[in-house]
Amino acid sequence: MKAVVCRSPGELVLEDRAEPGAPPAGWVRVAVSHVGICGTDYHIFEGKHPFLAYPRIMGHEVSGTVAETGEGVALSVGEAVIINPYLACGKCIACRKGKPNCCVRIEVLGVHRDGAMCEEILVPAQNLYPANGLSLADAAAVEFLAIGAHAVRRALTEPGARALVIGAGPIGLGTALFARIAGLDVSLLDMSSERLGFAESELGFAALDGSRQAAADLVRNATDGEGFDVVFDATGNTQSVQSAFAHVAHGGSLVLVSVVKDDIIFSDPEFHKREMTLIGSRNALRADFDHVATSIRNGAVPMAKLVTHRTSLAGTPRDLARWAHEKSGLIKAVIEIG
Repeated sequence: MKAVVCRSPGELVLEDRAEPGAPPAGWVRVAVSHVGICGTDYHIFEGKHPFLAYPRIMGHEVSGTVAETGEGVALSVGEAVIINPYLACGKCIACRKGKPNCCVRIEVLGVHRDGAMCEEILVPAQNLYPANGLSLADAAAVEFLAIGAHAVRRALTEPGARALVIGAGPIGLGTALFARIAGLDVSLLDMSSERLGFAESELGFAALDGSRQAAADLVRNATDGEGFDVVFDATGNTQSVQSAFAHVAHGGSLVLVSVVKDDIIFSDPEFHKREMTLIGSRNALRADFDHVATSIRNGAVPMAKLVTHRTSLAGTPRDLARWAHEKSGLIKAVIEIG
């Protein structure tokens, strides 16, 4: 089969790889249809991922159809599926608590093991969710949107609360969309006027442009000096995360959607006087995938506006390398394989 392989940082090639073969009991061979390109994929290509072993087939935002099932699998050949790329051990403390999204020994497709930028892949049946009428193109977007949906659910915030999402990339936009679906009053803060323009004109969000005015002043003006009830940081930027503490209202919450490799430093007196809640959010759960799929079906997510770039498997080495640097107009790129 054909596969796109990142052999080393900056080296992305189309290779012939062995087909995955017949699935063992409890597993499924999936014919890959669509793969979304994530910020993680760009980081892997650029050599910025700290824990990745090369060579690697990337790709964890995936849809496909069932090609063959192993023993004990209830899915039908030809059935359209959404792939949950987080392979959990099922035995650790997190898994026993129903939180496989933060499994102690988690393996993410396309990161810890080879992913889906290829024609076929083997996946545990428990990680496949029926698309139930979603197009295969839309089904490939469920995973990245589930990240934001999970973060919003983690926030435990009441409808009507004022929410700030910092970072207007795909994960931030997904978080903002599901915060709005949850009934929150959402504003977006970013340093990119172009991304904010898209969020404002195409998605209808209030935009706070950090390239034109200090973030602290923007937050103060937007909230009459009170701060936001809940702040989501989706930037992956250490300085942004540390600054976000000051944007939270007294009694409010800060949700860390993105992850940074640095230590986070904050003022304990400022944290305590607000009685602030600090929440980490990692990956997503089945409930989040289901919520996203339902929201796409009922038209609450404007998929046609979010997917701005497309390519083929053969075109991926060229286009992914280009899009890693040419971000203008890019929201979400998708590889059309099947």
